[in-house]
Amino acid sequence: MLLILALVCVGGAVFAVGEAATYPARLKARSIRRAADYGRVRVRTNERELIRFRERVVGPAAARLAAIPLKLSPRTNVESIGKRIVAAGLTQRLSVSGFLAIKGAATIGGCLLGVLVAATGSIGTGLLFMPAFGALAFIAPDWFLTSRIRTRRETIRSELPDALDLLAVSVEAGLAFDGAVSKLTEHMSGPLIDEFSLMLSEVRVGEQRSVALRKMAERVDAMELSNFVRAVIQADQLGISLGRILRVQATDTRLKRQAAAEEKAMKAPIKMLFPTVIFIFPSMFIVVLGPAVLNIMKVFK
Repeated sequence: MLLILALVCVGGAVFAVGEAATYPARLKARSIRRAADYGRVRVRTNERELIRFRERVVGPAAARLAAIPLKLSPRTNVESIGKRIVAAGLTQRLSVSGFLAIKGAATIGGCLLGVLVAATGSIGTGLLFMPAFGALAFIAPDWFLTSRIRTRRETIRSELPDALDLLAVSVEAGLAFDGAVSKLTEHMSGPLIDEFSLMLSEVRVGEQRSVALRKMAERVDAMELSNFVRAVIQADQLGISLGRILRVQATDTRLKRQAAAEEKAMKAPIKMLFPTVIFIFPSMFIVVLGPAVLNIMKVFK
């Protein structure tokens, strides 16, 4: 029994000594293996096949579709499309090539739809429907992008007074402008806050504040935001109190927002007139005058 215990102790001692002696080599090999595997991502078999399918099929097909709008409209400027995508806030979802590919696919789909609609008619009808549907499908992505830009611009205009109030409070409390913008991004959300976050990121990577503010104003293209940027740049150049400038800008933008709301409210009756005349009045006439017309027809019979 003692012999077995002694052998176990000797074996444990030999194992401990071997582990201690080979530990530096094993640690070095582990570090080298980690360095070799750094940056690698394990991809499953189905995901790898999907990536290969995108590279072999989807990528070339998208490139060919993107070339269609450029051929149909040689004046199409890729840089201007990129600016519109940025103004619409779709940079993380859509690229310029992707937008052109969608436009080309929509054009082909519109032409095919026109052919299918005119399949039951004559050849002349088909020649009329195919370019009409193709043109509508060609314009539809631009219309969607313009609508998205307009909606985002209006949202930014409505959010600007509240954001300026928070900036004014933060600056008057002793924070610098960059710190106030950082505090704004923490407590609010929306398209305007996304623009402020992008501006703050540009300043942090070394861009001048005035240049970053001007880029933000160019991306949004809203008069109220341009006035705010101009006022902040002038305050920095002339040494004017930034808190007072922000208070004035917040009051001005709030008055403009109220005036825009009142203008829309005054336009509402005029916009409601046409649906009322087209859809509501005929139904009322049928309900009110229908029985009288029927009685008159019975009398004359």
